[in-house]
Amino acid sequence: MATNLAIDQELLAEALVIGKLPTKKATVNEALREFVQRRKQLEALKLFGTIDFDPDYDYKAERKRKQDRI
Repeated sequence: MATNLAIDQELLAEALVIGKLPTKKATVNEALREFVQRRKQLEALKLFGTIDFDPDYDYKAERKRKQDRI
């Protein structure tokens, strides 16, 4: 899909140098991937401390059950 965007040329030039990518397209796509990944990480961080864990849960027993099935 072709899209026309007004991109800050100085910022794009700096991103090309820093990212060491061959084209403007590759640089913009990589920047978008990093943006999305970072936002997903921030959302995951919000979940820390919100899940109640069962202090009686025995993870070793679960491992043994899985080994017994193999």
